[in-house]
Amino acid sequence: MEIRTVLLIVLAAIAALTIVFYQYFYKTRKRGKLSIILASLRFCTLFSGLLLLINPKFKKNEYSLEKTNLIVLVDDSSSMQGSAEEIEIRDKVSSIIENPELNKRFSIQQYGFGSKIKQIDSFKFTERNTDISNALNKTSEIFSKNNTAIVIFTDGNQTLGRDYDYINLDENIAVNPIVVGDTTQYEDIAIGLINTNTYAFLKNKFPVEATVLYKGRKNVSKTVSILLDGKRVYGETINFNEDKSSATINAELEATSVGVKSIELVVESLANEKNKSNNSKVTAIEVIDEKTNIAVISGILHPDIGTLKKSIEANEQRSVSILKPSVQIEKLSDIDVFVLYQPNSRFRNIYRHIEKVGASVFTIAGTKTDWNFLNQAQQNFSKENFNQSEEILPVLNNTFSVFGLGDFNATDFPPLEGNLGDIELKKEGETLLYQQIRGVQLDKPLFAILNGDKQKEAVLFGENIWKWRAQTYRLRQDFKSFDDFIGKLMLYLSSSGSKSRLELGYEFVFDDSSFAKIRASYFDKSYSFNSNANIKIEVRAKSNNSLREYPMLLKSTFFEADLSDLQAGDYQFTVNVENENLKRSGAFKILDFNPEKLLITSNYDKLKRLAEKTNGTVYSPNTIDSLINDLSTSSKYVPVQKSKQNVVSLIDFRFLLGFIIATLSLEWFIRKYNGLT
Repeated sequence: MEIRTVLLIVLAAIAALTIVFYQYFYKTRKRGKLSIILASLRFCTLFSGLLLLINPKFKKNEYSLEKTNLIVLVDDSSSMQGSAEEIEIRDKVSSIIENPELNKRFSIQQYGFGSKIKQIDSFKFTERNTDISNALNKTSEIFSKNNTAIVIFTDGNQTLGRDYDYINLDENIAVNPIVVGDTTQYEDIAIGLINTNTYAFLKNKFPVEATVLYKGRKNVSKTVSILLDGKRVYGETINFNEDKSSATINAELEATSVGVKSIELVVESLANEKNKSNNSKVTAIEVIDEKTNIAVISGILHPDIGTLKKSIEANEQRSVSILKPSVQIEKLSDIDVFVLYQPNSRFRNIYRHIEKVGASVFTIAGTKTDWNFLNQAQQNFSKENFNQSEEILPVLNNTFSVFGLGDFNATDFPPLEGNLGDIELKKEGETLLYQQIRGVQLDKPLFAILNGDKQKEAVLFGENIWKWRAQTYRLRQDFKSFDDFIGKLMLYLSSSGSKSRLELGYEFVFDDSSFAKIRASYFDKSYSFNSNANIKIEVRAKSNNSLREYPMLLKSTFFEADLSDLQAGDYQFTVNVENENLKRSGAFKILDFNPEKLLITSNYDKLKRLAEKTNGTVYSPNTIDSLINDLSTSSKYVPVQKSKQNVVSLIDFRFLLGFIIATLSLEWFIRKYNGLT
């Protein structure tokens, strides 16, 4: 307590005594026992009141011991499973977690990681991918504010994510790798990256490009073969030596039949090669017999043009031509769908051709659209133009049922730019996206689909759709959901038949069973999405004709079946809607590809660079005792005692108020009882 506060308390006591003396004893002859009691009560009242005004405080120190974080990360991938130290790893981790000296110094936490990081107590070593950079980055995000030591048990082989050689962790974090596995570099030959198209066209040739990698010092000559559905269709002999460690295969194969085709590349193994699982690699391609031609016609340059081309051609079954409105009509004879970007009077001949051939149209309007012309050129929709641009946010219509949207969602999408004005749809249709302007949702379409049996039309009343594709990548690290949405739109516009009430969405080839999922959208007779339907899928394996049945679970605006328990192989499936005569069939292939099986030696050099970069030290399972000793004795990780100073009132004001009321009441009662005023 401060000297000033003590002096004030003393002065308060003197002042209270002085007042009491003046009131009860100064020039008063009666000084009996009653006067002393009343004077004491009056003193307590006055002194408590003055204490309440002074409010004396004192400082209270609280001490706490802050330990350094010790994070134990264990690579739980299958590449660790074959290590001779598998059982030893568990023992070594336990020796760190349970060490009493480390527990005195550190706050210890244990995590396992594969493609994701999670807190676990035991390890199975079954993860099919390893993302070391993600594990380190997540740890850095969580513990960046405090001094942290990371001990990571891994072979240093990463199959997923950003290369951890280039990550930048917080300066408070030191990484100490425990290198697990064989560090010896064996002679090896392997098939590397394969590049091929997703689709090929019947009776056409399609390219296959692959990289063959060699580790060794000898001069070797090996043959690389390409098998199409198990039949050898290409072969090439490649020479390697110490200076030539890679070669590229370029082949053109012919698509002779329709369907999903398996492409396998195989390279001859070396004489004493230890790892032969990477001597072959499988991919697949679908051979189709038709292609959709789409023309994007624009009289201006805009980023939306390139975005549309990339999104549409993400499906190689579609081809996009970028043309000007002045294009010769003869060049439009083979166009299936027209994308008209911000039409003006120069599009007059284009509209005449579309009306003549009855082609489907996707119109995108914006700030440079000539609405006077557009309202006259077609009779399906119209808009008043106030020549005032405005930012328009999209609001998804959850009841949209013209075609399945998959996982497309407009939430968090940036606004498009368009002109203000009332919109009238003169043809029967359905709104996919509504407008929201300045926080107010309007009952006006931003994206509308106009129905038709043969000629179909879609209208987007805003430009800068490229921002939506960029936002999709920002949120999901890929363009897939946006490109799939544009693909479904193009499929709807290019289809000439009536709309199906049961639509499917799936990949023809899955690299791994964990990605094997099939989606379905079911619509009732009024073509409204029916979330109460009972949908099942039957999957039949081509190898043994075994049949399995799965329920399709509702997820937002679609149903989904998780087929992750299937083994690698070829499958046929049928989706059925109970109590409805509706079914759709298809086929897919699951590849037997596990990148963890391709790695048999640890990457010591890379882990050593990681340790040096973060001021850590690299260890092996046999030197765990050195790690424990270094962590236990390092001055960098000494626990820090921290004090927290709290300023606390000496007396609770509620207690003082209660005491004052009590003394005043008692004094009043005594005075009245004795007949005093």
